[in-house]
Amino acid sequence: MSLFFKDADPVFQGAGTNAGLEIWCIESLRVVPVPKSSHGKFYSGSAYIVLNTTVRKCGIPRHEVHYWVGENANKVDSALASDKALELDAALGSCTVQYREVGGQETEKFLSYFKPCIIPLEGVYCPQPQHLKDKTYRIRLLTCKGDRAVHVKEVPFSRSSLNHNDVFILDTASKVFLFSGCFSTIQERAKALDVAQYIKENNHSGSCDLVTIDDGKFVGDSDVGEFWSFFGGYAPIPRDVPSDQKSTDSSIILFWINTQGKFYQKGSDVLNKEMLETDKCYMLDCDSQIFVWMGKHTSVTERKTSIVAAEDFVRKQDRSTGTHLTFLTEGLETTAFKVCFEDWPKTVEPKLYEEGRGKVAAIFKQHGYAVNEISEQDFKPCINMQGRIKVWRVDGDRITVLPEAEQKKLFTGDCYIMQYTYPGRGRDENILYSWLGRRSVMEDRREAISHLNTIDNLTKGGSVVAQVVQDKEPDLFFFIFETLIIFKGGKSTQYKKHLEEEGTDDNTYDESKNALFRIQGTGLNNMQAIQVDLVSDSLNSSYCYVLQTGTCIFAWIGSLSSTRDHEILDRMMERINPTWQPVSVREGSEPDLFWEALGGKSEYQKGKEAKGPIEDPQLFVLNISEGDFKVKEIYNFAQDDLTTEDVLVLNCHNEIYLWLGCLSNVEGKEQALDLAHKFLEKHASDEGISLETPIYVVTEGQEPPLFTQFFQWDISKENMHGNSFERKLAVLKGKLQNLDSPVRKSWRSLSRETTPDGSRRSSLSPYQNDRSLSPAFRSSGPHLNSPNRNRFSSSSPTVRKLDLTSPRSAGKGRELDLTSPRSAGKGGELDLTSPRSAGKGRELDLTSPRSAGFERTGSLSPLSTKSSDIFQNNENVDAENLSTYPYERLTVASKDPIRDIDVTKREAYLSEEEFEEKFGMPKTVFYKLAKWKQNKFKMTLDLF
Repeated sequence: MSLFFKDADPVFQGAGTNAGLEIWCIESLRVVPVPKSSHGKFYSGSAYIVLNTTVRKCGIPRHEVHYWVGENANKVDSALASDKALELDAALGSCTVQYREVGGQETEKFLSYFKPCIIPLEGVYCPQPQHLKDKTYRIRLLTCKGDRAVHVKEVPFSRSSLNHNDVFILDTASKVFLFSGCFSTIQERAKALDVAQYIKENNHSGSCDLVTIDDGKFVGDSDVGEFWSFFGGYAPIPRDVPSDQKSTDSSIILFWINTQGKFYQKGSDVLNKEMLETDKCYMLDCDSQIFVWMGKHTSVTERKTSIVAAEDFVRKQDRSTGTHLTFLTEGLETTAFKVCFEDWPKTVEPKLYEEGRGKVAAIFKQHGYAVNEISEQDFKPCINMQGRIKVWRVDGDRITVLPEAEQKKLFTGDCYIMQYTYPGRGRDENILYSWLGRRSVMEDRREAISHLNTIDNLTKGGSVVAQVVQDKEPDLFFFIFETLIIFKGGKSTQYKKHLEEEGTDDNTYDESKNALFRIQGTGLNNMQAIQVDLVSDSLNSSYCYVLQTGTCIFAWIGSLSSTRDHEILDRMMERINPTWQPVSVREGSEPDLFWEALGGKSEYQKGKEAKGPIEDPQLFVLNISEGDFKVKEIYNFAQDDLTTEDVLVLNCHNEIYLWLGCLSNVEGKEQALDLAHKFLEKHASDEGISLETPIYVVTEGQEPPLFTQFFQWDISKENMHGNSFERKLAVLKGKLQNLDSPVRKSWRSLSRETTPDGSRRSSLSPYQNDRSLSPAFRSSGPHLNSPNRNRFSSSSPTVRKLDLTSPRSAGKGRELDLTSPRSAGKGGELDLTSPRSAGKGRELDLTSPRSAGFERTGSLSPLSTKSSDIFQNNENVDAENLSTYPYERLTVASKDPIRDIDVTKREAYLSEEEFEEKFGMPKTVFYKLAKWKQNKFKMTLDLF
């Protein structure tokens, strides 16, 4: 059912054509538009209609209609606003969700349009501005409730209105006072501070003072004394008497509403979608929230009757003014509505791949397939893709670093950890992935997460941590590898043991066995070969395949594959085995030998699984206090919603980001991954996402571009200290942060971890290219516990075995076991829990060659005396005692690096002439600079 615009009120002509807010008000029984300059100003004696239009990433606009009724609005205006809201919905094609908003009890979605708040004005709306004759400023006392969306309400100007639980604003002619009850939360105080600043700017043109008063603060303070003087002097606020908590009935009831507006109960508690008939209207009573569901084959008259009946129901039942009414059209059900029904069916219909591919699309249509889909969008990496990769294979409590030739070959029965290091903003950034093979056993999966956490701690915790399950890899994962081959089987001890217990044959890939590979990708920088079951129904006309038999190699080209697919096929053949001489076979012309290798010919798929429309991201805050786990959505989110005390989830549907505030109560990224899994378990079915959705864990102050791209990001806000209230107060008071303080701060710490001389430690992995890594983070986690989280302690528990096997790390064919005395060199025990392991007074940095006496060649001999004793006397350098090398061989990205040097002091090996040319100053001047300034110079020259 849909109306044309000519049938609607002319005032709605063109409504919803542009993104943003449009507001109308009921005035003298007419609908009049409200100019943008008056948006957010609502009069308590009027009724309004608000249309919010957003254009989603998929390109489809979304409309939401709210009609707002002031506390003092008359019934006629309220009823007309309800009717006109439905009329606007019909004019937009009956594709909106409608909400009834009551002044003072608005939904958080509605409040999110008008940040920081709505403060209703007295009287009724008038298009013409009113000039007040009385210039006396009226003192008001306002209460602010809510830690996300703030409900602001004027209360009687009396001491009895104050309490210990809420935050209040006293608005006077000369000052705006913010009074924080002693039991109010930090987040509530921070939001109320936004409201106080809003009042200051709008009511006082920014010229008055803003004063904060803490509950219980001494009266001796002049501001406190002035505050209490407005109430006739100081007197203690009485403690609140706990109210009797009435038991809430959580039952839900479904009513059918007939055409006369009468209710007939259809069911309660156990509901299913089959109860909803498309030509009827229903009301779902969830106590504090009521939904009216309108079938798409109902008329406007029936819908009006149902809405009026629901409003009368709320009034006659004497429901709380906070009861929210939501009106839904069939097909536009919200998550909150669908969760009330058992097994609400998924509405996503299977679609075929890539509309508009010319000949391919025609073939689909010829066979009766409907090609009506949004075309696949190219993925654009938002980080620097010129980084480097290191991959470990997990084998129980040991991990083995793979040589470069093997790091892009994974087995589906194994788990891996991958570190990607790339140039970031002034420093190297790291992403740590745990990749869990589809056939890997649970023991290895648990160990993979534990090892991931340990490696993150060893790199000072500055990495973004991610968990990925095979077949659910994010686009960025494939782009990092560029080319990736995934074989069947595995090499893990636990995987082999599992096969023995199950009595299953080991199908781990080797060149002597027959194998079938599906070739996929989007270009030469994103190609994969995935070994699939050796049967004909593994084929798909939209892909190319490689069939390996004992006598021949076939390159099978699907009839619906593109020229891009063919080019990827050629490249991946070389990656799998450059000695192969394949026989090209087009679909439909296969020899008998081809089908014999696949066990015979059978039916197989024609089209790729289509990706659904791109959904806009959603931000949720997790409440995890006292073992409770609740999730609340933050609408129209912004960077300011990332409050340092909280844990939030950014749901991008095909991947999720769990963001950890510095002052949150989460004790590590391993625990953070557990919380992310709880979120998926609780909301995966409701939000239509998979339980195996890739998870990224991001910490405050360490946000990478792949996270910040979803916000209008202000990098200056990364460098703020204190809780959320203190941060906002510092900005409002003009107390800017110290410009010399670090741009990035470590999680759950307000300062960087430093070496004894105060400098930030530069770290270098002995298993990678010569590139500096310097993320700062506390050394914490279940395997590296310490009373002082920023230091290793000899009293810490024994560290789990970290096996970093590599021909480069421990010598050809040797395995490095960091828990073995031999790992520390002849006769010396390497104790990860003792500061002595890293040298006298120094902290152990496992990412530096100096930690265990590594040379770049992989031997375990100590570094030379010359390079280890370079700086002894207050950082002064004796150039005569040092070798000099050219700048090109000293940079962290050098293709021919010098091996036997102290990598934390690369600049010292420059000649005096080249040093002055590069730095613009002599060495003697350079070493008198503050350490942070030295590091900044070195960063710009790629020497740090």
